[in-house]
Amino acid sequence: MNWNKWLRQIHRWLSIIFTMTVIANFVAMGLGEPPAWVVYSPLPPLFLLLFTGLYMFVLPYATEWRISKEA
Repeated sequence: MNWNKWLRQIHRWLSIIFTMTVIANFVAMGLGEPPAWVVYSPLPPLFLLLFTGLYMFVLPYATEWRISKEA
């Protein structure tokens, strides 16, 4: 599996983890005042999603730039 497919797969799994932590957060808030670690638990996967998403967003433009620079 090449690097791009691997990164896309990581991005997909991170989105599932992020969704589950957000759902758990809402459930915990519905049951009362949740502890801080529950409230902040969606942040690590969110930051990882940000970086993998930005990489995938920039990748086509970087490829175009690399091709036009070689020509």
